[in-house]
Amino acid sequence: MTVSATLAAGETIAARRAAGQEVLALAFGEAGIPVHPLLGQRLGDAAAETSYGPVSGIRPAREAAAGYWTRRGLTTDSDQVLLGPGSKPLLLAVLAATGGDPVIPIPAWVSYAAQASLLGRRPLRVPAPAGEGGVPDAEALEAAVVAARRDGLDPRVVVLTLPDNPTGRLASDTAVKAVCEVAREQDLTILADEIYRDLVFEEGPFPSPAAWAPERTVTTTALSKNYALGGWRLGAARFGDSGEGARLREAVRGIASEMWSSPPMPMQHAAAYAWSDPVELADRLVASRRLHGAVTGAVAEVFGAVGCEVAPPQGGFYVWPDFAPLRGALEAEWSVRGSTDLARVLLDRFGIGVLPGAAFGEPDQGLGGDRTEPLTLRVAVPGIYGANDSERLAALVSTEPLELPWIDRAVAGLRGKLESLVGVA
Repeated sequence: MTVSATLAAGETIAARRAAGQEVLALAFGEAGIPVHPLLGQRLGDAAAETSYGPVSGIRPAREAAAGYWTRRGLTTDSDQVLLGPGSKPLLLAVLAATGGDPVIPIPAWVSYAAQASLLGRRPLRVPAPAGEGGVPDAEALEAAVVAARRDGLDPRVVVLTLPDNPTGRLASDTAVKAVCEVAREQDLTILADEIYRDLVFEEGPFPSPAAWAPERTVTTTALSKNYALGGWRLGAARFGDSGEGARLREAVRGIASEMWSSPPMPMQHAAAYAWSDPVELADRLVASRRLHGAVTGAVAEVFGAVGCEVAPPQGGFYVWPDFAPLRGALEAEWSVRGSTDLARVLLDRFGIGVLPGAAFGEPDQGLGGDRTEPLTLRVAVPGIYGANDSERLAALVSTEPLELPWIDRAVAGLRGKLESLVGVA
């Protein structure tokens, strides 16, 4: 087991900067926004809370999480909720409790397949529908599950990400409903990672699978992305209001008791405040969506302008450009044959840190590979928001963040380097 590609990239970029090298850090998926003072106050007020607390989390925090989901259309009781130190360990615990092999989309966040391997399971990868992300194509999902079982494998859970990391796309109602139908027919648990839910740019109905397959869906969220509190490590899982949901929650609670004992107590008190959706934090989310949407849109346009194929981001803070139309020029000039080569050239020659599509399950051609496959990168835009908290806060509160000089310079610098990469005059 190697270090997660996202975390390793962050460490590599930090080391280069420490050595005096200039790097545009677009690899690590951190929201890049200063903590809201009221959240910091809640954490400080609870600093003396040093007891372990209940494995599932304290009731005020679970009730707040239940209210969070209920206000978003998923009626939830606090007994359906289990808290953990971030959503990542909760995802691992759910995968462990469901047993069997997980089905994950192509592309998918790096940790899903890694966690399956950690558990001794074999992840089954199924492509997402064209133009979408975060869910497997339903017909391909059914075919893959049937074939896997015929071959002696044991698929039991399908993982969805809404909206998606790495593509920044939000799957359609049609795609999610179709996956729910297959999950019901094939008796699959649905594990819905909705950590970016509050960062969808446009208002409208949200395609949560728990609305269509409530009896078999586990939904996870956390404070890491919407409130930029990755280092606080506090997440929540919502289990179905059914006998199977209760059984699965109890199995995960048992695993939690041996993995982390209880969620961090001070963070639970801060989470109880955050998940109650106070107006001050609601305003922060509006500002966050504005910033993420503006910058992802501008960065997507930059990649499109140099010849990449790139779908407009719909949520989160990622851009997913495909350099396949430029493959010949990149191979001739830079010996690029796959996304790993491309990411390396961008970092070593141009000081741009990104992650290759291969880290997310995309094929990495290399020598002799299929030259018709995508040549993708994941670009995390918060590295553009500013060099310090003062600049990042100014970006957050600005109604026109692209006009701020440091963001304008960063976007222009990215454009110039990409033009040099692909040979645009």
